[in-house]
Amino acid sequence: MSYWLIKSEPSSYAWDQLVADGRTHWDGVRNAQALNNLRAMKPGDRAFFYHSNEGKEIVGVVEVIKGFYPDPADKHGKLGMVDVKPLMPAAVKVGLPAMRAKPELSELSLLRQSRLSVCPVRTHEWTVLCAMAGISA
Repeated sequence: MSYWLIKSEPSSYAWDQLVADGRTHWDGVRNAQALNNLRAMKPGDRAFFYHSNEGKEIVGVVEVIKGFYPDPADKHGKLGMVDVKPLMPAAVKVGLPAMRAKPELSELSLLRQSRLSVCPVRTHEWTVLCAMAGISA
């Protein structure tokens, strides 16, 4: 299993909306590196759901339930999406200042490439962030 972090502006698509929907396709990724990360996601992988711009915090965990497939709205055939479902909310929302304060997260992709909308998370980073969020890894 691999671990990820996916970002969404709450005004566009919030955690509560995902919970209400029960599942969604994760699309709209345009950055080449983020798109490659999306392509690497496999069913069973887990990802932190991160509210960007408003809040700037981890608010929950999702599971990838369908791997990368073409975005039917993309006429050029370069873009794609994955499907995710909510697993659990964060008991404690984990914001950027708390992440930056942890030396063991100094290499976290979110902190090094803050504009990337789909980021890999290393196993040890996942464990630390789960502990901070009060959720079981």
